[in-house]
Amino acid sequence: MKQDLSRIEPSQFHLKNLLISVFAIALLSFGLVFPALATGVYDLPSPNTEDIWVVDQAKEVSLATQGKLSNQFEELATETGQEIRMVAIRRLDYGETINSLADELFTSWYPDVEAQANQTLLVMDTLTNTTAIRTGEEAAKLVEPEIATSIIQDTVGYNLRTGNKYNQALLDASVRLVAVLSGEVDPGPPIIEENIQVEGTFTKAEDTDAGFAWTWVIVLLVLATVVPMVTYFWYVM
Repeated sequence: MKQDLSRIEPSQFHLKNLLISVFAIALLSFGLVFPALATGVYDLPSPNTEDIWVVDQAKEVSLATQGKLSNQFEELATETGQEIRMVAIRRLDYGETINSLADELFTSWYPDVEAQANQTLLVMDTLTNTTAIRTGEEAAKLVEPEIATSIIQDTVGYNLRTGNKYNQALLDASVRLVAVLSGEVDPGPPIIEENIQVEGTFTKAEDTDAGFAWTWVIVLLVLATVVPMVTYFWYVM
């Protein structure tokens, strides 16, 4: 049986529309929050338009660290002409890898061989804890492939594997990059301490999934509350 719309007061229409809007916003909020965190090339500021040395989209690098790195890189550029920039992001776009993003960012910021020549770019994704380094033709003569690989795996990688130490990772990487780009000997990676533990150090599955489980519990509780209300007012009003 159809509703007699002539008997429904205007306030009831407004209430029904409000409930439907709340329900839609709840669904969109939970559905869109994670993709919105992804970062692509065009989400990052260009150093060509601003005097930028460190970009922290991940919100993991302290202002003190950013200031220290910026001063070091500016001094290096003044003394040698070699420039270093570091980028930290929270999440890659769908289908993107740390290497593809580094390639796109390097060619976007420095579109030709001449502009790329004295540039060194380090990109780090804090969600996957992966890092990539790109160098121009002249910089690559100083930052040799073996050194670049060691910085990624033994310097940045070590700090991330031992507690997600993002600030220390970038600071340690800068020490090596500034040294070799200044023509000095590579100081090498930090000393790796071997900690022997009797008990296992792997994260338990239930601990890893706890955050996601609580998120879904909240989503289901919201839906369980809102859906019956919307259904009730839709048919009763």
